[in-house]
Amino acid sequence: MKDVSGSVVVVMVPLPAQGHLNQLLELAYLVASYGIPVHYVGSASHNHQAKLRSHILPSSSPSDICFHDFPTPAFPSPAPNPNSTCKFPSQLQPAFDAASLLRGPVANLIRSLSSESRRVVVVHDSLMGSVVQDAASVPNAENYVFHSVSAFALYWFTWEATGMVIPQEEEEVDIAELVSAEGFPSNRVSFTDEFLKFIASQHELHKLSSGYIFNTCRVVEGRYVDLYASATANSIATKHWAIGPFNMVKAPEKSSRRSAHACTEWLDKQAPSSVIYVSFGTTTALSNEQIREIAIGLESSGQKFIWVVREADKGNIFSGGEARKMELPQGFEEMVETRDIGVVVRDWAPQLEILGHPATGGFLSHCGWNSCMESISMGVPILAWPMHSDQPRNAILITRVLKIGLIVTDCMSQNKVVKSPAIQDAVKALMASEQGDEMRKKAAELGVAVRGSMDKGGVSRAELDSFITHISR
Repeated sequence: MKDVSGSVVVVMVPLPAQGHLNQLLELAYLVASYGIPVHYVGSASHNHQAKLRSHILPSSSPSDICFHDFPTPAFPSPAPNPNSTCKFPSQLQPAFDAASLLRGPVANLIRSLSSESRRVVVVHDSLMGSVVQDAASVPNAENYVFHSVSAFALYWFTWEATGMVIPQEEEEVDIAELVSAEGFPSNRVSFTDEFLKFIASQHELHKLSSGYIFNTCRVVEGRYVDLYASATANSIATKHWAIGPFNMVKAPEKSSRRSAHACTEWLDKQAPSSVIYVSFGTTTALSNEQIREIAIGLESSGQKFIWVVREADKGNIFSGGEARKMELPQGFEEMVETRDIGVVVRDWAPQLEILGHPATGGFLSHCGWNSCMESISMGVPILAWPMHSDQPRNAILITRVLKIGLIVTDCMSQNKVVKSPAIQDAVKALMASEQGDEMRKKAAELGVAVRGSMDKGGVSRAELDSFITHISR
């Protein structure tokens, strides 16, 4: 692409959790594709984590991304607690607190770059406001807030926190009732008190920013981008760019896959839309009892599956100590292989390749926004099983607004194990029913529209071009 940068540089400052690291790294590649140098900052371990798990093929990665491995104070990296009554990944809080101490090194980098560049553009995770606050005192630096959650979730978080008036449109009132209905927890249930205080401390600093960036597409939730813009109209930051999906929107061809993973090779042998992909992301710790019920539910559903069975991340995924090995029913993995009904993945799975494969017909997901956007862009319907944070709101967006998915029975009962019959019924409803077929059709149509939005002349590409033009002005 034509270099439109002048002497503009961009600094990316992610929160050190996988879904946040990944999204800002993908945005870094998009910005660098315009010939603009990008500086990605974090601890050595979290930068390594981001690169190790990236979906971006090395052959297509721009060379203008410079990683800065800043030292952070030693922090505890406890194992996740699968039996906690709160599903929020509180084991990551020490890593968040340590990352918030990067203010000095980041300020020094911004000042150093400002002396060499016409403009320093700082794009920071919404939860890293304290780290970048000194950019406000650098004359040729600008801050932009990146929101890692859906605009829908963000709008309703704002609504709940402020009690602002809900637009009196029938659809909106219905959704407001859903958000507050039994079965979908408030912020107090979705987060720990400690993390809510952390959010509040970071959001106070958004007044120093010049705009907001979303990993979403107006085809998906333009209404909620506009509603959130209206809700924040009194703030200094008035510009909003919905430039997602950040992830690749076309799955790599078989010949150019990043790796020949056993699960993608198995998918190559399956019928179109016949496999459900099961993954609860990097922050969900499931009890042994719940894992057993999922195993029984998947087997009894009669549907083929790929199931990622991994422990949730620690704050430092490279720290010592063996991760808990998830206990499946005795003989389950051997039975799955012998009967050729599925694949159990114990390591890191190539999620985007799986979702983009023609054999994949559904995604049993925790509804983290990164997973939602990847599934939407690949045209795959979602069986929603939200656990914490923004996930319950994302599940409403998927199932009630976009109507490209179904919800697992009793999925938000925090202290209750979801039993195998409910899981079996939900999987069959998505994968082997007329209702599921309708969801698949809608998801496929939305996927086409989202992929088209990233083409030249598409709405997301236009917003990305607008952002690049704005920072390069």
